[in-house]
Amino acid sequence: MSKGQDDRLLLAIGVRLIAALSLTTMNAIVKIAEARGAGIGELLFFRQATLVPVLAICLALGPGLGVIRTGRIGAHIVRAATGLTGLAMLFWTVTLLPLAEATTLTFTTPLFATLLGALVLREPTGWHRWSAVGLGFAGVLIVVHPGAGHFAPLGTALGLAYALMTAIVSIQLRRIGRTEHPLATVFWFGLLATPICAVAFVLTWQPHPAEVWLMMAAIGVIGSLTQICLTTSLRLGPVSTVVPMDYSGLIWATLYGFALFGVLPDWTTWLGAPLIVASGIYIVLRESRLNRVKTESAGAEV
Repeated sequence: MSKGQDDRLLLAIGVRLIAALSLTTMNAIVKIAEARGAGIGELLFFRQATLVPVLAICLALGPGLGVIRTGRIGAHIVRAATGLTGLAMLFWTVTLLPLAEATTLTFTTPLFATLLGALVLREPTGWHRWSAVGLGFAGVLIVVHPGAGHFAPLGTALGLAYALMTAIVSIQLRRIGRTEHPLATVFWFGLLATPICAVAFVLTWQPHPAEVWLMMAAIGVIGSLTQICLTTSLRLGPVSTVVPMDYSGLIWATLYGFALFGVLPDWTTWLGAPLIVASGIYIVLRESRLNRVKTESAGAEV
């Protein structure tokens, strides 16, 4: 690997680590703001309303606003609806569960992506990945510990539903990404979802202390940073290298949970989370290797 490629890979890893930290930070602020009276509708509005102007500035300074031109507005509308639903589920999950456990449940996205790929897209899925999926969901059962009553059932269901919605979005992005610039996809998501969030804000807003408004504004800025970092990391490095960095979010979630809320993960989380993380990393690496082999085979045939 050349020096330039090596530097680019390190930059991709660094950007993805920043994304994991900023996402966990946003979730921690969401949890605090909701506890102080902020509603989900208000939180969603600030999360989305900030995205469009921040991204517009980044586009103007970078590739230019011309990249947002699209001939696939219908696909962007569907993606915006799915993404906004998932975001609402994430915020709701964070308010109902301890931060580390909520974060752990979001790590099941690769498991759902494998299931959807096999069942919906009819992608060939061998016993390696099916075994990883089984191991991951075994980890979920350990973390949730059904019947123990230490987690809110609604929060658990929403956390898994968020992971499912994120997996659906990943499939949508793979299709849209064949013709659309990655930053354009993020821009249209913000633009299309913001009016819906504005309606929710108008219907649910209420007076708050100044610090709560500042928290909601911070959620928007940090959320925008997260979105941009996630997209940028995938342009700088391969999926197999950058996506495993997402699991560093569990470290931050544990630290935030203890420092801000005085809560440490339950023993079931310490036992089940490594299974979920290991299965997710294996699926990402396995899929990346298979795609590389497929590409090399196609090149050899040409």
